[in-house]
Amino acid sequence: MATFEKGILGGFSGKVGNVVGARWRGKNIMRSVPQRGNYTPTEKQEEQRLKFKTVIGFLNPIVDVLNLYFGKPQGDKSRSNLATSYHLKNAVVSIPGGMEMDYAKVLISKGDLRGLDNGTLAAAAGQTLNFGWQDNSGQGKATATDTFMVVVYEPELNLFYTNLDAATRDATTATITLPDFMAGSEVQVWASFNKAEANFAAISTYMGAVTVL
Repeated sequence: MATFEKGILGGFSGKVGNVVGARWRGKNIMRSVPQRGNYTPTEKQEEQRLKFKTVIGFLNPIVDVLNLYFGKPQGDKSRSNLATSYHLKNAVVSIPGGMEMDYAKVLISKGDLRGLDNGTLAAAAGQTLNFGWQDNSGQGKATATDTFMVVVYEPELNLFYTNLDAATRDATTATITLPDFMAGSEVQVWASFNKAEANFAAISTYMGAVTVL
């Protein structure tokens, strides 16, 4: 890049041949048009692109949940930004032919609220899932009225079901009914507790995979 005050034609703005002219910080500048070569990403760069594509594709449908309950915003990083960063580092793995999510390491919420103790999951007729847990109200910041929340993922269809208000902590059980299209599918399930009025939640628990009846 070159700067100049006066030339044969004076300062100019725009492109002339392979030269671009502009006014920048009070000075006339000229620079050459960047050459477009045949760029081939390295194996490491291609791997990172695939990781990012896999994570974004997985998280996008539940971004509203993440923006409510994934930690606390840090500077210009939103909760969903933090969720993306976490999953890129911890919850995506390389497989032959591409990348996939490590469901056991996926988090749908993150925070200092007390999470599930002795959580259980069982499928029942009519696309229902039955959950159970121990009432640990009074431990840490947990209260009886904390809300039990569930996220269910159907990998073959890449579709989610969410219920952010399934029961209260002191209920110790909850039953949810999944959409008809999930019948017969193996789904991945996560559960957590939240305080909706404060956008405050626990670190979610991976409940495992279950076949919907």
